[in-house]
Amino acid sequence: MKNVLALGVLPLLSLAGASPLAPRDDQIVYDAIIIGGGPSGLSALSGLARVRRTALLIDSGEYRNGPTRHMHDVIGFDGVTPAYYRWAAREQISHYETAYGVNGTVTSIEALNNNTLFNVATSYFDGTTGVQSAKKIVLATGLQDILPGTPGVQENWGKGIFWCPWCDGHEHEDQPLGILAPLEEAASSVREISTLNSDIIAFANGTDTPAARAAADASFPGWDRYLQINNVTVDNRTITRIERLRDGSVPPADPSLPTAPEYDLFRVDFAEGESVERAAFFASFPETQRSTVGQNLGVQLYSGRLAADGSKGLATNIPGVYAIGDANSDNVTNVPHALFSGKRTAVYLHVQLAREEADKELAANGTVTRRGEDLDMRSVWEKMNPRGLLYAGEFDQ
Repeated sequence: MKNVLALGVLPLLSLAGASPLAPRDDQIVYDAIIIGGGPSGLSALSGLARVRRTALLIDSGEYRNGPTRHMHDVIGFDGVTPAYYRWAAREQISHYETAYGVNGTVTSIEALNNNTLFNVATSYFDGTTGVQSAKKIVLATGLQDILPGTPGVQENWGKGIFWCPWCDGHEHEDQPLGILAPLEEAASSVREISTLNSDIIAFANGTDTPAARAAADASFPGWDRYLQINNVTVDNRTITRIERLRDGSVPPADPSLPTAPEYDLFRVDFAEGESVERAAFFASFPETQRSTVGQNLGVQLYSGRLAADGSKGLATNIPGVYAIGDANSDNVTNVPHALFSGKRTAVYLHVQLAREEADKELAANGTVTRRGEDLDMRSVWEKMNPRGLLYAGEFDQ
């Protein structure tokens, strides 16, 4: 585990660059280009490589969980840094000869030939640009949190100020916590962490208004009584600063452990009145798409997410384009689900390509009879998708 710790504290780009994944030297049409190098994109790359599909992953080096200290609830990797996890995944995937990767930011996607070919324009980290082509596109572009400008929020995001109780709550169990959320979301936020903490203050930050109370009544009937029962105080004063008093990562915990207490401490300052101290915070801030390349291509949005059809391998409204991970509209945002969504799309994408290839082979030979079971969609799905940790579900297309 010493090697895990040493790798975990290296700069992000050093870890990404340490992997031998690279693009092909020659110009080919890939079976798929995956845009985004987080867990969902890596999972899709792995799934396609397992059936020898040529796939290129383009990684911008921007990750929603990048600021956080440790990644949790991923069996076998519980407690590692997100950067180490990505490095380890890329290292393993590099053993597959049809998997390729490059660091860069995709600037545009052009659909050609009735969506049977896509040109992907990319700005690379070395300052150059280029265009790569593929038969299919997988959008694993993720989300980004819209953080308020309150001093101390951006600086401590992921390091004492969190948004996911499952991801970071256990390390702050039985500590005095704060909720940073509009009043109408306070009770539901408290409910999510009620098994972890009992000393909770909901910082409404000026949002305790008649309109907000009406919205809370509609979304959580009895919300005010629920907060009283759980001894939760609502503080409606305007927050001016969140100041760190103690760093919970110092001294560092035993890296061989999947979880260990983190004793952060913060002071909350207000426009008036005395300050309040809290050990950590769980926040409810809005988020947005990290990249607009999907929208620019014409992918529809549903509640701010890339609309994806779960019955069709998370395909979007644009033929040949899929959306996976946090960015898509299934509204589930965690690493295990990101891995599942990447695998599910890899299976479906491979099956679709196999059908298209079979149709071309049959047409070239003047054959109009139906193909045999070996190229039937259900059969290919079952053969590629054995039951296991990343089982992509029953055939339902």
